[in-house]
Amino acid sequence: MNDKKVKRILEDLDVENPGEVCPIKDVLAEVLDKWTMMIILVLGKHKVLRFADVRRSVVGISPKMLTKSLRTLERDGHVNRKVYPEVPIRVEYSLTEQGEVFLKKLVDLAAWIKPHVPTIVKSREQFIK
Repeated sequence: MNDKKVKRILEDLDVENPGEVCPIKDVLAEVLDKWTMMIILVLGKHKVLRFADVRRSVVGISPKMLTKSLRTLERDGHVNRKVYPEVPIRVEYSLTEQGEVFLKKLVDLAAWIKPHVPTIVKSREQFIK
């Protein structure tokens, strides 16, 4: 990313104001949530999952938080929710095209993190001392 692009994005980012004043801040807060990122990665890996399968795959998430996160992702256009008129009702979740782009950005971030993990761990250990 070039310096002009970074400068342009940072000019649009108004961290001192609420989300309704700074939509970038509002969206960043939603998409950088740990549960949101894990749900996107899990759906990216498995393509289509039922609620219980997402819950099993996202270790540590409560049903309430999973419901909230999936609704937010659906509201923002990252996740499709398909309901089947069966008894008991069956609901499946998958990524939208926008969600697939989001997934690619998360994978890029993970690719950047992976080779830096030893340095980050070492830095954490030194900080604790």
